[in-house]
Amino acid sequence: MKNIQVIDGAMNCAYDIFAATDEEFKLIFPNEGQDIQFAEDIYDNESAQMVLAKIWQRRLDKKLVNGIHGTLFYQLQHKKKFYPNFREEDLTINRGRA
Repeated sequence: MKNIQVIDGAMNCAYDIFAATDEEFKLIFPNEGQDIQFAEDIYDNESAQMVLAKIWQRRLDKKLVNGIHGTLFYQLQHKKKFYPNFREEDLTINRGRA
């Protein structure tokens, strides 16, 4: 199983974490080494939507989570410029550049 943190544009976002099977994770984060995804980029993918429906049933208690394997952003397209390769490490490289 892999853990996905969901961050959305709401002021009261809870930063929930959900469990995904390895196959489900690969469908949401399809590229090698990818650990960032923007929900708007997968809206048209029916398979991804079916997988997300399953994942929403597996919310985890953050205190018990051992690692986060991917981040799924909702309504935060403006952050996309910081992740040109859809990898967490992009943010470190691009930190301070707006």
